[in-house]
Amino acid sequence: MFELIDTLTQTFGPSGYEKKVAGTIADLLKGKVDEIRSDALGNLICVKKGSGKKIMLAAHMDEIGIIVSYIDDKGFLRFGNIGGIPPLMILGQRVVFENGTTGVIWYEEDIDNMKNTKLDKMYIDIGANSRTDAEKLVKVGDLAVFVGETVEQNGRIISKALDDRIGCAVLVQLALSRPQTDNEIYYVFTAQEEVGLRGAKTAAFGIIPDMALAIDVCDTGDTPSCKPMAVRLGEGPAVKIKDHSVIAHPKVKDRLINAAKEKNIPYQLEVMLAGGTDAGSIHTTAGGIPSGGVSIPTRYIHDASEMVDIADVENAVKLLAEFVKEMVH
Repeated sequence: MFELIDTLTQTFGPSGYEKKVAGTIADLLKGKVDEIRSDALGNLICVKKGSGKKIMLAAHMDEIGIIVSYIDDKGFLRFGNIGGIPPLMILGQRVVFENGTTGVIWYEEDIDNMKNTKLDKMYIDIGANSRTDAEKLVKVGDLAVFVGETVEQNGRIISKALDDRIGCAVLVQLALSRPQTDNEIYYVFTAQEEVGLRGAKTAAFGIIPDMALAIDVCDTGDTPSCKPMAVRLGEGPAVKIKDHSVIAHPKVKDRLINAAKEKNIPYQLEVMLAGGTDAGSIHTTAGGIPSGGVSIPTRYIHDASEMVDIADVENAVKLLAEFVKEMVH
């Protein structure tokens, strides 16, 4: 799956600008599903038709990024965030704009305590000598994403934008495998998750599925002196119990656990105390939709070098294949 993951993670697509990612996925799934369409908010909806129940599988296409808010006389760019960005983690990182312009994030030199480093005390240097020079390359309102190549090492994948292109890769791989089921499967690649779970809400309202899953990333508890969490890299995909946005529906949670047990697929249980997923907006849509999630354990979320275990990714595909085969009651 490395080539697929590499293709998806390296495609430009911050929140609200997911068009290139959607086009890449549509090309990959052309002829492999019965219908491919987009909605007004930019969600990509790929349908495997069936006579059974509707199952919605959602993975968000957007990645975190920055937006230019001001260009000063010397050509330095001030910026705001698109999605959650920890200031200390982005110092010295490169960003790239859609037109290929590259910049470096740095901070005002008179800050005497790095703990006081805030986004409004930081800037992007694109090597311009003046505002006029800078505006030849970048304008106010332009978006950029972080630079981080995709690397496979020791069975792990390191890359920017694994949140949530890894979930997109899982759904693409699942759709390509064409699991045999009478259920109608909606592979939904959502827009604007990082800025408020927006796309999934409109997609779910248009589909009104009988059951839904969000395929996303979750934190791990396996790095030095980290906050305790019962999820580790390499021990299987995580079945969501709860996060800040949703309490998984018991029917959905149990269906996933039973499928994993029956097919001897390794799995973990996820209770995430902060953060949410598309399930948070799906489950309260159209009178209520039983929802849950399958998460890929991921280290260093919202950094330019996130990390997953390829075995967890492959086992997530297997688990979802079993999940969609069973009839929904």
